[in-house]
Amino acid sequence: MSISEIKKMSVQERLTAMEQIWDSLCHEDSEPESPSWHGEVLAERKKLMDSPEAKYLTIEQLRERYR
Repeated sequence: MSISEIKKMSVQERLTAMEQIWDSLCHEDSEPESPSWHGEVLAERKKLMDSPEAKYLTIEQLRERYR
């Protein structure tokens, strides 16, 4: 199916198709392999979390920040 064919579908039809695709992926026996860069990103984020400079906010602080 091409992008132009997908764009001809209604929003509800596209959402239904996405739900069906997601459901089919959830029931796969195997998981897709993560790309190599993904491990690097996670390692860098863990390093930042473990650093003494790491600052954590409460949920309330986050809500205030983005209001």
